[in-house]
Amino acid sequence: MRFHFIWVGKTKHKHWLELQNEYLRRLSHFVKYSITEIKDKAKHESVETEGKRILKKVNQSSFVCLLDIKGRSIGSRKLAKELEKWQLRGLKEVTFIIGGAEGVSSEVVERANFGLSLSLLTFTHEMARVIVIEQLYRAYTINKGFPYQK
Repeated sequence: MRFHFIWVGKTKHKHWLELQNEYLRRLSHFVKYSITEIKDKAKHESVETEGKRILKKVNQSSFVCLLDIKGRSIGSRKLAKELEKWQLRGLKEVTFIIGGAEGVSSEVVERANFGLSLSLLTFTHEMARVIVIEQLYRAYTINKGFPYQK
């Protein structure tokens, strides 16, 4: 299985970027990944326009996990079980989408196969990126029985 991360904007704060890169490095021991950064929408653009840019980058055959406050709120162990199920289903690629500051268009929501909420709390996009990558790494350590998750 391969992961494709699609998110709006760049990680600009150097400390968040360092954490992001550290967890990507750790995650790379378990799975290949790629990152696509979508340009932030301009003030005159709509969420729908941004959504079209996101959807252009999603492979047709990819299983899409949308990070969304309306998504399922699950713990780390449940996420590990979901990843295991996705692998057993033979999914070749899972795309994780983190939308822009105003959320995502209804087209992006409709394209998603799975909605995942990281929390009812609001995080910056830079934080959300680090959290999802760390949780994916944690899920693999849980599934492999490594001591990290304790």
